[in-house]
Amino acid sequence: MTDLWTFYLVAIPAVLMAGISKGGFGSGASFAGAILLALVLEPQVALALMLPLLMLMDVTALSAYWRQWDPTAALVLCLGAIPGTILGLLLFQRTDANTVRLFIGAIAVLFVFFEMARSAGLISGSRQLGSTLMGGILGIATGFTSFMAHAGGPAASVYLLSRRLSKRRYQATTVFVFWVINLMKILPYYSMGAFDLSMLWIDMTLVPVAVLGIFIGVRLHDRISDLWYFRLTYALLLATGTKLIFDGLTA
Repeated sequence: MTDLWTFYLVAIPAVLMAGISKGGFGSGASFAGAILLALVLEPQVALALMLPLLMLMDVTALSAYWRQWDPTAALVLCLGAIPGTILGLLLFQRTDANTVRLFIGAIAVLFVFFEMARSAGLISGSRQLGSTLMGGILGIATGFTSFMAHAGGPAASVYLLSRRLSKRRYQATTVFVFWVINLMKILPYYSMGAFDLSMLWIDMTLVPVAVLGIFIGVRLHDRISDLWYFRLTYALLLATGTKLIFDGLTA
């Protein structure tokens, strides 16, 4: 692991940002925490370190959105995520750290362009994409990208946008779906030897930061525009993703 002070200098804002997003403010960018940590840790370690914290955030946020999700959409995405998670595990076991770094960086950059296109109205979700079949396909993509980089948001968003959900129902469904998907990832991550006792102790020190982030996100969700938060997040993800792609290609 990198120097402890350097680690916490990156980890605290990374976890806080993930918590705020999980709480519903700047929704969809919660995977930014893992992307930032991948700058100072091996990517597999960064992903494993974030998983218990993301699960804690899921449970904390779930109470604020309890039973407000769309049950049909949630079921379709969760079922599709099962083969997607298996595909992610198979690929993860066959790649080295630099390939994973390249993959994570590419997801971060593509996420920014996806969200920019959505903000410009180029991606709004059509009724065809809201079908059960397309939901299952997008669920596979959600499970796969979630396993590889905790970044299943874009694929899930395309399906959920197609169902024309309210802002709160959309957020509630997102929280529920990723709570289930993160539960799916525990055993595969453990089977790869990604978890150890020292990592869990470090996670414990970051729990207050995660809970604080959730609290801030929930409080801000219905109160103010998250435009500037999105812009800051996009700039950070674009810079970080580009750096990880460069590192993956030149290492």
